[in-house]
Amino acid sequence: MTVRTQPDAVPPTALVPPCALAGLWAVRHGQSTANVAFAAAEESGATGPVPGRDRDVPLSALGVAQAVALGDWLAGQAAEAGPDLVVCSPYTRASQTWEGMAARAVGLGGPRLDVLVDERLRDREMGVFELHPPTALRARAPQEADRRELIGEWCYRPPGGEALTDVAVRVGQFIHDLGRAAPGRRVLVVAHDGVIIALRHVLAGFGAVAPEQLPPVPNASVSRWNGDGDRLRLAVWGDTAHLSSLGDAEGTRHT
Repeated sequence: MTVRTQPDAVPPTALVPPCALAGLWAVRHGQSTANVAFAAAEESGATGPVPGRDRDVPLSALGVAQAVALGDWLAGQAAEAGPDLVVCSPYTRASQTWEGMAARAVGLGGPRLDVLVDERLRDREMGVFELHPPTALRARAPQEADRRELIGEWCYRPPGGEALTDVAVRVGQFIHDLGRAAPGRRVLVVAHDGVIIALRHVLAGFGAVAPEQLPPVPNASVSRWNGDGDRLRLAVWGDTAHLSSLGDAEGTRHT
C-alpha cells in the first residue's frame, strides 16, 4: 500500500535543525530469517534465541524477492529526481537488500549509485536479549517484561542494549554530518525499522513529541522526505506499493 502523510506536526516553539540534502529516502531491509523465526515463535510460544549474531542475520527467500521489487522501484525513479547516493547499515540483511535492489535496477537500465556504509545505521542493540523473540522476555524475565511495559518501547533500554532514544542520538549525529558532507545530494538510506523511526523523530525537530505508539515500518517499505535546501519534510511513510506483486507486504518488527 502507499501511505502518504502530512509533515509531522510540531509545537510552534519547536526548532527544526537545518539539513541541506535535496531529498532523503529510507528503506527498511527486506524480510529476514529472524523476522520469520520471531513470527513463528509468536505462534508457537517458543522462547529460544535465533543462533548467531544479529549483524549476520540474512534475508529470507521473501526478503530477497522484496529486494528485487525495490530494484524495480529504484529503476523507475527519474534520473534527475531519484537518489544519487546510498548510505547503508553494516548489517547483512541491509547490505543484501541494497545489493539485490542495485543489481535489479542496473539490469533494468537504472543508475549505478555510489554506496557508503555507516555504523550509526546499525539496528537497535538488544543487549542480553539479542536475537530473542518477544515471547522470551515474558517467559524468561517477567519482571523485565513488566518494566518494558511500564516504561514504553520508545524509552525501554534492555540490559546491555539500547533504547530507541539512544538510537535517535546516533541517528541525529548521522543526519547532521550527512547534511554537511553531502549538501544538495539526494540520499537513499537502507537500514532498520528502529533507525527509520528515529529518523522521523529527529527530522521533526527539537520539541517534537516522542511517539507513544511506534509507527509501523514494513519490511522493504520506502519512506521519503523532501528537501528545500534548508530542511527535510516528511512526504511518504512506509510505502509498500512496489511490493504488490508479492502478496502480503507487511513486515514484522525485528526486536
